[in-house]
Amino acid sequence: MIVGTAGHIDHGKTTLVRALTGVDTDRLPEEKARGITIDLGFAYLPLSDGRIVGFVDVPGHERFIHNMLAGIGGIDFALLVVAADDGVMPQTREHLAILDLLGVSRGAVAITKADLASAERLAALEDEIRVLLADTSLAEAEIAAVSAQSGLGLDDLRARLELEAETTQERATSGRFRLPIDRCFTLSGAGTVVTGTVFAGEVREGDQLVVASSGAAARVRSLHAQNRAAEVGTAGQRCAINIAGPQIAKDSIHRGDWLLAAALRKPTDRIDARIRLLKDEPRPLRSWTPVHLHLGAAHAMARVVPLDVEAIEPGQRALVQLVLEEPIGALHGDRLILRDQSARRTMAGGMVLDPWGPSRYRRKPERLAALNAQADIDPVTALKALTGLAPHFVDLGQYGVARNLKREALDDVVAHAGAVSLPAPGVEGGPFAFAGSRFAELESATIAALKAHHEKNPNSAGMEPQKLRLALPTRVPAAPFSAVCTALLKSKKVEADGPWLRLPGHSVRLSPQDERIWARIEPVLKSARFGPPRVRDFADEFDFAENQVRDMMRRLSRMAVVWQVAPDHFFMRDAVADMARIVEELATTAADGTFKAAEFRDRIGGGRKVAIQILEFFDRAGLTSLKNERRTIDKVKLERFVSRVGAS
Repeated sequence: MIVGTAGHIDHGKTTLVRALTGVDTDRLPEEKARGITIDLGFAYLPLSDGRIVGFVDVPGHERFIHNMLAGIGGIDFALLVVAADDGVMPQTREHLAILDLLGVSRGAVAITKADLASAERLAALEDEIRVLLADTSLAEAEIAAVSAQSGLGLDDLRARLELEAETTQERATSGRFRLPIDRCFTLSGAGTVVTGTVFAGEVREGDQLVVASSGAAARVRSLHAQNRAAEVGTAGQRCAINIAGPQIAKDSIHRGDWLLAAALRKPTDRIDARIRLLKDEPRPLRSWTPVHLHLGAAHAMARVVPLDVEAIEPGQRALVQLVLEEPIGALHGDRLILRDQSARRTMAGGMVLDPWGPSRYRRKPERLAALNAQADIDPVTALKALTGLAPHFVDLGQYGVARNLKREALDDVVAHAGAVSLPAPGVEGGPFAFAGSRFAELESATIAALKAHHEKNPNSAGMEPQKLRLALPTRVPAAPFSAVCTALLKSKKVEADGPWLRLPGHSVRLSPQDERIWARIEPVLKSARFGPPRVRDFADEFDFAENQVRDMMRRLSRMAVVWQVAPDHFFMRDAVADMARIVEELATTAADGTFKAAEFRDRIGGGRKVAIQILEFFDRAGLTSLKNERRTIDKVKLERFVSRVGAS
């Protein structure tokens, strides 16, 4: 269990922690000289059963609230400290508000310096504190009078903490590792060490992690968990991790950074969240208001954009987008705090809903409905709600990262949500989840669009996926529609013919007259694979009308029998695929990955003019690109092209 102190300056937080643990958390010379806590301090209390309670001691001065916020985010239990002589003070109220906004619901209040106050004073102060706690997440917190000097109440407080530790449930370790860095230092003989409270997952010696801000690889050399050397550190524990790597150095890592699994590194500068503006704020929170954002141990400047209201009234909850001046790490469910532009007061706080908010259409009703669905902490409930909304799909790759779900856990979520998961090979994103009913609708609409196309264009081989997508009554983005097409192809409800999709049984036939013409031309195209005659040459040789030959060849192109490389030049489809493979071989075997047109000409054995026509065709298709008379290839596009054109 991690305990975080809170309270006004000079109310005895550090003294109380020292009395409970024997550790003085004020470690800086300036803290010793001034007698106040400036930065985070850490102490540990071994329990009788062998477990350890960790303490994060935070500064109480208003100037160091940013340090307080860096350490308070990962705590299990709050220890709010109020001095008997001063009573409730400004930072008492602000720290309590922060705990409330962060959703900390377990805690206790310690009235310190109780040996200096009368029984009447203590009773009156307890009543005042009880009123203060009302309507906050700590409304049910116990209040106890203690004295670090006389020992009054300390045994009872230790017993209370031990009882709370027994009832603290271990946090789930199923997610990937994630630790917000609140300290970074070097140790002689060890190197760089980072510390923080583990938000998720677990870490072991030898694990390969990354520093979020730079992407620098970090190998775990050793670690301490809860102030003890350990083989594993898990979610909810304070950990000190010795890391190493070519780019790892103390000066390159700062408080607010993250040490995490590489799959979770997706920095963001737009966060969609639900926040609550404190009820004692003097004015509404309006669009583009500058604020200080605190999330984990990170601190960044941001602008607030209300989404579902024009302005957020004091005490009101609302959806917002936070536009950051610089990227930070964030995932769904992370708690955040907003302070005013001058960093003098806490204004609001809430929870991240979408770590990667869109820059456009962020206030559309469909978008707001999706954000409200994402507000549910349970990933199954949220996914079920999201797949029931337009535009009918969820990118499971992004959903899994946002919720820190590994593949197995994500599969379970999809199954329990009753969703259909469809892969989309060759496209960015995915797999994609659809509600069963939504997928059935898309399946029916796709088949209906193909059927209508076949009826209207009986001589067409089918529709290209992009045109088919645009023919649907409901607009579906390209990537999830590719997943739908993949599923239809797998179930054989749709067939592929080169780049076209068609219904099973659909075939295009030439007229009897065109069949006779094609019977003369086809053998020539097959024999002169890389240098066939042009349309006018066929017309002259076989005494056909040139327009008739050209129309027939274009029809055959739509039927995916031939490929039109130039306005008057058609090639057999498999020949085009073979020439693409030659281009790939020329580029991949060259030391610099480039080739000249002459090299391609020599390989296909034709004239320069034909070779240039073919290469320019490949340029237009994006397979190759020309620079300084040499060409390079796009391997991904070329592989897709060969698979489409070469398919029978």
